[in-house]
Amino acid sequence: MQLFKKLGLMLLMLVMVAQAQQSVLELFRAAKKGDKAAFAQLKALGNKGDASAQNSLGFMYDNGEGVPKDAVQAVFWYRKSAEQGNAKAQYNLGLMYGKGDVPKDFVEAVSWYRKSAEQGNASAQSNLGASYYKGEGVPKDLVVSYMWRNLAAAQGNEIAKRAREALGKIMTSAQIAEAQRLSYEWEPKP
Repeated sequence: MQLFKKLGLMLLMLVMVAQAQQSVLELFRAAKKGDKAAFAQLKALGNKGDASAQNSLGFMYDNGEGVPKDAVQAVFWYRKSAEQGNAKAQYNLGLMYGKGDVPKDFVEAVSWYRKSAEQGNASAQSNLGASYYKGEGVPKDLVVSYMWRNLAAAQGNEIAKRAREALGKIMTSAQIAEAQRLSYEWEPKP
């Protein structure tokens, strides 16, 4: 009987989380279209610590959707979400530093790409691979670059697939084998 009670509570909590995520998505969509009430609700959720709402606010400010484009506000909201472990926000924050929407800082970009990549975000994995290929924010390392691109490509990331193919043309077979071994042994971190 206790087991059924616990399972019932867990199911109820899962449903509530799914509904909360759906409402954030609905608020985000409405706020991007200029709905001021939806934006106010989204911002209130962000101020209460909702990581999904915070990432959504960062995206809006980053892209000027529903609000004026503001890189400082975008970084503010992305960072709040990223520090809670939101992989999308970590990737977005890495982009802000990598593209130079704020003062360009490749070391900071790589730090956020890595946190997101380690959770399995294919775009972050691809960008981290690019960073290793270029030696931006990390020492240049073709093997590690190939590994990250390989992981992203395995998830269907087309940019990573093309980059991995190009890398394969300039690497030795031993380097490729090592990169594939690293890919095989890699496990996401929560």
